[in-house]
Amino acid sequence: MKDRELNFFERVYAVARQIPFGRVTSYGAIAKALGASRSARMVGWAMNASHNLEDVPAHRVVNRKGLLTGKHHFEGTNLMQQLLESEGVKVVGNQIVDFEKHFWEPEVSAE
Repeated sequence: MKDRELNFFERVYAVARQIPFGRVTSYGAIAKALGASRSARMVGWAMNASHNLEDVPAHRVVNRKGLLTGKHHFEGTNLMQQLLESEGVKVVGNQIVDFEKHFWEPEVSAE
């Protein structure tokens, strides 16, 4: 038995913290890993709410096509892109170049 049940946002953050440097994943992939395959939008809400959590790499979460759809939630004009590029991920036109190469698939939880 768990000491306490994690709420959905906390579970999203736990997955996001596992995304390796220089890699990205999608809202839908995180939702699928959490057993909530229809909740990609909820993952997006969680990532938007994570900006006060310095240990959650929200910039590494993009949409299923590699678009930086959450970039307007970051301070500064191109902060999300700058953070990704500082990790070696090239972005052109708000989209990750070689998305498949940089994509990281979270492991599905056994809940």
